[in-house]
Amino acid sequence: MDVWDEARTHLDGLPGGGGLNIAFEAVDRHVAHGRGEAIAFRFVAADFSIRTVTFAELMRQTNRFANVLGTLGVGAGDMVFAFADRRPEVYVAALGCLKVRGVFSALFASLGEQALQSRLAKGLGKALITVAPLYARRVAPIRAALPLLRHVLIAGDDASSAGTLDLDRLMQEADDTFSIPPTDPEDPAFVHFTSGTRGSPKGVVHVHAAAIAHHSTAASVLGLRSDDVLWCTADPGWVLGTSYGLIAPLLHGVETLIDEDAFDATRAYRIIQDHKVSVLYTTPTAIRVMMTAGSRLARTFDLSSLRLIVSAGEALNPEAVRWGRQTFALDIHDTWWQTETGAIVIGTPAAEDVVLGTIGTAVPGIEAAVAHRRADGSVEIVRTSSEVGELVLSAGWPSMFRTYLGEPERYERSFSDGWYLTGDCVCRTADGRFSFVARADEVIKSAGQLIGPSEVEACLLEYPGVAEVGAVGTPDPIIGEAVKVFVVLHDGVAADETLRVAMIEFARHHLGADMAPREIAFCRDLPKTRSGKIVRSLLKARELGLPEGAFDFDDLDDSLPA
Repeated sequence: MDVWDEARTHLDGLPGGGGLNIAFEAVDRHVAHGRGEAIAFRFVAADFSIRTVTFAELMRQTNRFANVLGTLGVGAGDMVFAFADRRPEVYVAALGCLKVRGVFSALFASLGEQALQSRLAKGLGKALITVAPLYARRVAPIRAALPLLRHVLIAGDDASSAGTLDLDRLMQEADDTFSIPPTDPEDPAFVHFTSGTRGSPKGVVHVHAAAIAHHSTAASVLGLRSDDVLWCTADPGWVLGTSYGLIAPLLHGVETLIDEDAFDATRAYRIIQDHKVSVLYTTPTAIRVMMTAGSRLARTFDLSSLRLIVSAGEALNPEAVRWGRQTFALDIHDTWWQTETGAIVIGTPAAEDVVLGTIGTAVPGIEAAVAHRRADGSVEIVRTSSEVGELVLSAGWPSMFRTYLGEPERYERSFSDGWYLTGDCVCRTADGRFSFVARADEVIKSAGQLIGPSEVEACLLEYPGVAEVGAVGTPDPIIGEAVKVFVVLHDGVAADETLRVAMIEFARHHLGADMAPREIAFCRDLPKTRSGKIVRSLLKARELGLPEGAFDFDDLDDSLPA
């Protein structure tokens, strides 16, 4: 029995051999096992008021939503979208949609009209859950251009918009019992839209079998226990917020905390203290917010319930790990995975210490290697340690994406010789630990040397007063590319020529002359995706004066200047 077959035995499967359905495994299974009164969700509103939802109530609510969809003629294979903030209706809708074998996609509530329209159109959306203000501002102006969007369900108090349905009323009228039909593990379950830095957004399709990987990795990397309280700070519009803010903890019967307000260090510490959060899964951006607020603030709260802090989204620099040790007496564990992988692929298990500068080892069941692409498109696996190459994964794990929505050719180009080509450059130590270098198209090629921008950024983040760093390569007639970094300073730190020279000398001392930046530019903010990644390619495009219209700004964090 291989790793994934063994992992499958930890899930029940639908009664009577009816296959595998994520919603059944995440909700109904626990009720059947006598844990219906255990808390599934704890929603924290902006004013800190609380709403808890037990597994029994969640089963009834998701059954109601499944029946609502049935009355609307929405069923197997139909796309259901949510366009709202982190509110209970979004999570109920996701699970209820899976019960009817529909396909669910959560969208960021900050998307503009054009971005929203492109995603609804690409997904052939049949139903949309949203709230009245978003409907009036973003959905109503594009409704006529979406003839396949038959139903718009408005959640909340003001549900009187013409041409829409009152979700609360429909839920009250619906039956709270539902029999989940047989579900093939290969039936589509989720579509996550991801756009990277160029081109139209990709619709990444995942299936019900992904639950096997969600359950397995939550055990091996997060070490989830039945008494845990897990808080994943990500929005379900990003795969992290679905895979580990919704599915994985529920599969383990673990209480999941959802904060409906924006992330803030003081608020975060109060939530951890008041609700005894034991596992925090967050992003480097959120960690930098906490670092900027300072260790002294953290020490004013009782954070002793925390046993694990985990990060995803971009490489975590050693300074952040050291800060976590100083502030929380805990390692901050990095994890590497992508929307396409659906679940954690590389990480340091909860019980192990973090090795600075690494993201960990491949999780059980994943075969990961370092490779070079040949001119004919095939791959050559690198056998020596410490050599930089592209991270490739042997295809076939349960949460591997099954296609790009409407783009089968694009999907096929993601594989070669049985390997999934991640597009990320890494190196691996002799004991199997991986270190992230850069996206393949972000590696700086200087005087014949490959320089990973993350290594340069990690060095300068060690310099006092530095909050954020983005490193790119700029054309140089002699060495090909020179390193230039963009630096955001902490409040109260003066950006002047003395500081610039001192930082360059600091980098030369720690990295060497070849890797150190030739130029440093101070700026107020760096462009980031909503998942917190610094968009280096956009920094480079602006530096080179390239047209920015080639970039998908809809994936950028609109709280920062574009």
